[in-house]
Amino acid sequence: MGRVVQVQVLLPADQSKPRPTVYMLDGRNAEPGNNGWTEHGGAVGFFADKDVNVVLTTGGAASYYTDWKHPDRVLGTNKWETFLTRELPPVIDARFNGNGRNAIEGTSMGAEAAMMLATRTPGLYKAVAAHSGCYLLSSELGQTQARAIVQTWGGDPDNMFGKRDDPEWRAHDPAVHAEALRGTAIYLSTGSGLPGEHDVPGNPELRDAVFYGGPLEAGANTCTRQFADRLTQLDIPATKNLRLAGTHSWPYWADELARSWPTLATALESSN
Repeated sequence: MGRVVQVQVLLPADQSKPRPTVYMLDGRNAEPGNNGWTEHGGAVGFFADKDVNVVLTTGGAASYYTDWKHPDRVLGTNKWETFLTRELPPVIDARFNGNGRNAIEGTSMGAEAAMMLATRTPGLYKAVAAHSGCYLLSSELGQTQARAIVQTWGGDPDNMFGKRDDPEWRAHDPAVHAEALRGTAIYLSTGSGLPGEHDVPGNPELRDAVFYGGPLEAGANTCTRQFADRLTQLDIPATKNLRLAGTHSWPYWADELARSWPTLATALESSN
């Protein structure tokens, strides 16, 4: 990408033996130097006793962690797929004693990106966990949602995959290429958009969670259910937690971190 890209790395207490690596992608508002999973999702405490490396992206707002067709005047040069799937894993394994078994997890935009990367690089990840994303990128709903996210940060979505009829949208659509996930452990979660257990008076983020996060999560719920149906049609197993309530907000994703871990741990052959 023509620049230094920082990642955060969490290491286990015992670093003497080779271990798997979990890559964690942020959402739309990804900030340079920070990752939502460490800031809001409880990742530091959760992984403290886990025998894995955890690699967390920083920055990449509205990038979908993918390779864009063209540099963007506002969002710059994005070649995240190349960075995350080809450049970074060998460095992590060599520097932090990785054993070559990887998983990837993301939320919101990062959930879509995680599933996209898993379908586009079969075999790189033993497991993928995706929370509150839309995995129908070339559909009217999926492309409209993706374009809106890029535009909220001032980017031009045509620079990502081209005009609406460009075949690159379909080439990056997880639902279209779901067959590539066969053999990968999958965990999917979403709320319904209705206020849930964390959307209570006294929560300082309640208004945004309900008025903005509610509709966003309702859309993610529709996408996730359709993607789950696609996996069922292909007879590809997946663990699903399609909650009856919950908004598009970090308290729910922090809960899903623990719920998704058994799926990832089993695929990674991690003992804890």
